[in-house]
Amino acid sequence: MGLKRVLKLTMISALIAIVAAGCADGKAAGNKPKGGDSVPAAGGKTSFSMSMATSGNKHAERSADINSEKWVLKLEELTNTDLDIRMIPLKDFASKMSLLFASNDIPDVVQNVGGATSKGMSGSVESGIFMPLDALLKEHAPNLMKAVPPEAWQETSYDGKIYGIPAWISNPSRRALFIRTDLLEKTGLAAPRTVEEFLDVMRAMKKNGVEFPYQMRENFKYADTVMGAFDVLPSQFELQNGEVVPKFFDVENMTKALETYKTMYDEGLIPKDFASLSSSDYSKNNESGRSGMWSANAQLLTELRGKLINAVPEAKLDIIPSPRGPENVGGHLLYPSVNTSYYINSKVSQEKAIAIIKFFEWMLTPEAEIYFTFGIEGDTYTKDSDGKINYTPPTEPEAMDEDRFRGMFWFVHDMIYNKAKEELTEDGRDMMMYLDTVVSKEGLGTVRFSPSLETFSKYPDASPLGDDTGPKLIIEHMVKMIYGKEPIADWPKVIEEYKKKGGLDIIKDATERYNNGEGVIVSENRK
Repeated sequence: MGLKRVLKLTMISALIAIVAAGCADGKAAGNKPKGGDSVPAAGGKTSFSMSMATSGNKHAERSADINSEKWVLKLEELTNTDLDIRMIPLKDFASKMSLLFASNDIPDVVQNVGGATSKGMSGSVESGIFMPLDALLKEHAPNLMKAVPPEAWQETSYDGKIYGIPAWISNPSRRALFIRTDLLEKTGLAAPRTVEEFLDVMRAMKKNGVEFPYQMRENFKYADTVMGAFDVLPSQFELQNGEVVPKFFDVENMTKALETYKTMYDEGLIPKDFASLSSSDYSKNNESGRSGMWSANAQLLTELRGKLINAVPEAKLDIIPSPRGPENVGGHLLYPSVNTSYYINSKVSQEKAIAIIKFFEWMLTPEAEIYFTFGIEGDTYTKDSDGKINYTPPTEPEAMDEDRFRGMFWFVHDMIYNKAKEELTEDGRDMMMYLDTVVSKEGLGTVRFSPSLETFSKYPDASPLGDDTGPKLIIEHMVKMIYGKEPIADWPKVIEEYKKKGGLDIIKDATERYNNGEGVIVSENRK
């Protein structure tokens, strides 16, 4: 395809916001009463309620009472707070978010995946549900103001004011192609560099008995290696002939991507039920040794190696460069600069708001880093007389989940990786090496809008389901074409259907916003 300019970006955050006061299901909800707007509890502690995501963490989702977990109790001790945390399972995010704002029963603090005006926030910032934080941050959180990158503040702002406190990402390229190196070695082939070599490796793995040479899942989430190679990630936008359009308007490369996926399907290189394969089954297939290659967050290398080797002791798992397509690009989406962000209910008193701001400011202290990295002295680590920390990272799956559970409460910091912890193990050092030398050199940029385009809410079936998920209308046609129920040659007809079902209005809206420079930031493809 011709020139690919990927425009200015200010985030429409991935996935959906996470929250729901009083809506937790029995396994993930805390039992404490709502913190409300009462002043600090007995003993001078600040009491406040907060909703947050389980992020799919198994320890969080099976906890009978989050607020009684020792990691939460220790956090309260360290920060002199009394927390009422409500965690919502990943699968319930969308419905719980709707219930949250519909009921108007909103916690003191709300965690969101992404920025202030992302789809999951449902216009809550614009409607005044949360308070602007500029003055409080400047006075009570000077370290946060200095540490957070300007682009992250921008993504948690609305109408020139900061509303959210972000956990930021210093390197927007995070997803990676994982490969079973032991299975690759058995093929006698080198790591694939092109789409054609990628297919050859999968075929060789299949011949050697690998059940799923490449793992797929529903909605193409974490399964978009091929679309990345052809630069047609369906959730992304680019400039074509003076208009901001979805990347799937590139008929030539979209056709090639679909033909590649159909080949993978026809030859049994991916699961036959990929279109309905859940994230849970996706992970189980990878962790049990049934997969040869798959996409995942590069940060998970240590965890994925541990779980895989527990099932297949001889397994070797590494990260390799993603295959490159005709324009010499590859990889997965470049993330926005904000991972999660935190918003304070406008009904909270000034006194409590200041205490909450200081709670987040504490997250950047050495004390916080030690706690979230190593845990509790005498329990999960010891310290020598010279101050040296002795810590052994967990290797059993449940213990690894619990370790990651504690890290979920490190709400505000650079999310790229925890260097202090990763340096302790070979797996951790490998992960940092791969992020710095492989993953950082690939990835696809896009055009994001903050606030998101008004037309997205007007035409939901024609709008991206998330940063990494294309519109429902487009995904449905992709699946049908890969399954052979529609001809791939009909892709231009799909584009015309998209235009008729709201796409033209979306393109007009996006182009006007881009030309006017209204809440748009550009992230470029990496080569």
